[in-house]
Amino acid sequence: MSDGHPTGGFDDLALPLLRLRRSVKWTQYEPDVLPVWIAEMDFDVARPIHEVLLEAVSRSDLGYPSTEPLAAAFAHFARARWSWQVEVGHVHAVSDVVTGIAEVLLAMTEPGDGVVINPPVYAPFFSTIESVGRRVVSVPLVSVAGRPTVDLGRLDAAFAAGARAYLLCNPHNPTGTVLSRTELEAIADLAARYGVAVIADEIHGPLTHPDTEFTSFASLGQERCKRVVSLLSASKAWNLAGMKCAVIVAGSPSAEAELQRLPESLRYHVGHFGVLASIAAFTEGGLWLDECVRHIAANRVLLSELVTEKLPGVGYREPEAGYLAWLDFRTTTLGDDPADVLHTVGRVALSPGPPMGDEGIGFARLNFGTSPAILTEAVERIAATLAAH
Repeated sequence: MSDGHPTGGFDDLALPLLRLRRSVKWTQYEPDVLPVWIAEMDFDVARPIHEVLLEAVSRSDLGYPSTEPLAAAFAHFARARWSWQVEVGHVHAVSDVVTGIAEVLLAMTEPGDGVVINPPVYAPFFSTIESVGRRVVSVPLVSVAGRPTVDLGRLDAAFAAGARAYLLCNPHNPTGTVLSRTELEAIADLAARYGVAVIADEIHGPLTHPDTEFTSFASLGQERCKRVVSLLSASKAWNLAGMKCAVIVAGSPSAEAELQRLPESLRYHVGHFGVLASIAAFTEGGLWLDECVRHIAANRVLLSELVTEKLPGVGYREPEAGYLAWLDFRTTTLGDDPADVLHTVGRVALSPGPPMGDEGIGFARLNFGTSPAILTEAVERIAATLAAH
């Protein structure tokens, strides 16, 4: 196998080639629209993943997945990347993080239970909670010195009022906040006090920027909170969303006991190619990931410069992880859903803010996991829309 370097560059992306892709990012909108919306990067796949998939096709190895090696591969990655000692027996394969969230809620809560979320937040959180017969309990993020974070006082009140689970998004989508170990420990102590299950969506964790430290909730240890589950995947960090593979990790033996209620069939919904690609990512994709993080970290700075220069009045705070920018258009004339105007007038597609909660009204999310040239073109289209509007 290879040394983990990318199959191609991060800066020299050609739009005509990108438009040949058949993923939803490139087919959802009209051909003249520049898509910087869904959380899918534009970069070439890492060489170890490229090779393992080509080898599987050459062998006609297209059968049902064998998920057992995935747990050891993820444990290897967690130990090497975050010094997190994962118990291999506490790792469960699932097709994707959202499906995992639904199944963990079914396993760890009862019908009608309240589930806390922190809007503005990833839109499927709302529908997923409701689809399994649980109630959304909203504890919006607060701004502390300009940084979005969890309101511990309101979280305490929600737990005291009877919420039975906390669906935490960390790193947070769409704001890019990465909660510190101290913040996570405070949350864990509250959850332990009230017996609340913490279900942590940590899918953007591997994309934490170099000036920030990521801590998985499940790594805090059962002394802090016995009912903790983390969900992670290679899908965001290595751009493998279509491969359909993620992991559910119990943070303690008692959480693992609750996860025994997960349906046995869950692992059979995982994609075979997803397992192969994820194992390659976790065991051999570190160099590519490092280069990817350096590139998106540079892009977040470039975006700051472009917003300052070309988008006066638009608010932007550099995220601490990932490649998603949460842009505040509330002082502009683009209305409650700026993404709609930017699409119809500016021919640039961003993710709309309102589906992420009332706190997303007047906001839109921009994906800067692309080349500097494409990012610059996207900002120029936004600027032209603001000027015209």
